[in-house]
Amino acid sequence: MMYQSTRDHRLQASSTCAVLNGIAPDGGLYILDDLNDLNFDWLSVLEQEPMDMSASILAALLPEFPDMNALVHKGYEGKFSAPDLTPVVSVADRYVLELFHGPTSAFKDVALSLLPRLMTAARDVEGSDDEIVILTATSGDTGKAALEGFRDVPGTRIIVFYPEGGVSPIQQAQMTTQPGKNVCVCAVRGNFDDAQTGVKEIFAACSQRDLGHIRLSSANSINIGRLAPQIAYYFKSYADLVHSGRIKPGQPVHFVVPTGNFGDILAGYFAKLLGLPVGRLICASNANNVLTDFLTTGVYDKRRPFHKTTSPSMDILVSSNLERLLYLLSGCDNEYVASLMKQLNRDGHYQVSDAILSKLKAEFGCGCCNDAEAAAVIGRVWKESGYLLDPHTAVAWAVADQFMARRTDDAPVVVLSTASPYKFPAAVLSALGKTPCEDAFALMEQLHQHTGVPVPENLASLADLPVRHRDVIDREKMLDYVLEKVGEAQW
Repeated sequence: MMYQSTRDHRLQASSTCAVLNGIAPDGGLYILDDLNDLNFDWLSVLEQEPMDMSASILAALLPEFPDMNALVHKGYEGKFSAPDLTPVVSVADRYVLELFHGPTSAFKDVALSLLPRLMTAARDVEGSDDEIVILTATSGDTGKAALEGFRDVPGTRIIVFYPEGGVSPIQQAQMTTQPGKNVCVCAVRGNFDDAQTGVKEIFAACSQRDLGHIRLSSANSINIGRLAPQIAYYFKSYADLVHSGRIKPGQPVHFVVPTGNFGDILAGYFAKLLGLPVGRLICASNANNVLTDFLTTGVYDKRRPFHKTTSPSMDILVSSNLERLLYLLSGCDNEYVASLMKQLNRDGHYQVSDAILSKLKAEFGCGCCNDAEAAAVIGRVWKESGYLLDPHTAVAWAVADQFMARRTDDAPVVVLSTASPYKFPAAVLSALGKTPCEDAFALMEQLHQHTGVPVPENLASLADLPVRHRDVIDREKMLDYVLEKVGEAQW
């Protein structure tokens, strides 16, 4: 079974090679043409324990990896505060899929606790002795989760770029205090799209260079090894609803997903292609509503103001994983996808055909929510249900309100909760009608005193950790920065 680039069918790779490289040589993303061909037994998976469920899904998608069950168990055991990793909680008239019980209190932990295991296993299968250098741009959560996942993993180093002033103070503290002999963190002057574009340009530039025994790879969801593990929590939440008696196997479930880079919601679409009875996938955006406009009109246009919001992990105008969806909906037309990506890079916009827009609307709903609306949701849900939302989850809750007001069935609605509210205490406190104090760390205690909701241990200890990473550069200097860093014998 071979993966291929979304932009050129001739560029193929085994699953181990696809994970190891992260991105195809032409800048395309690795993908399988038809997940239906896998004949995946989704019903039997519903009876498995969460880690075994994940192993079954990943073994089907990444068949060249030996003993996936062992890799999954080693990646997850002892790292999550919830025994079942991603619990489903009933709140008011819907369900919340809590994805923030991992070591960095964000949904990225589900994939990034496992990706280092996949990387090192892939290197062994491919017979490579190269050192793997991970390059990652983050809008907030990926960075810390990747740093924690790859910390001191033999044969690897990781460089994380984040937009200066574009993440929450807690997210920044999580990254800049990160220990590890193989980790590096650097702020980029600009927004997330600047950092992400810079990383892609580094991959392109280095594909033409001899880096010796250095192999560059990615921990963003452009890497299929980052995206594939996220499919499991859709199966897990569906199984929970079956086992609770809310649905019977085969009945649909709707999912509302706060997303910026389109990876989290694309994992839900992949789950559907594997047979899971996913109903509507509702894409929830904040004020940076480029995806809402695209799913409504078929026009993707990044030429718009960039808004810094209280949900910074969604402050994205170029959604990289959308490329994989366009490839599938176009009938695997790599030339068409390549032309769209070229137009986006050249002109800042593209428009899909009416046929593809029709397919998009058949599978996906959408909606958006600004900061004021998200704050109102946080306050209302806390007052009425005693459940504390972070700003990203509040965006999804608001869009779920919109969806539920117009739907015509009674299928369960699951809202994906992507982060702990303690990663954004100032925004949450303000939403609860309280005046936040000035100190970013004291804010967490202030929020705890007001709500009684426990502070995650990994966040409670941040204030006592020394800052280890202070570099700040212009986007144009990112390539030089990486080349200098990979040339250093020790960090």
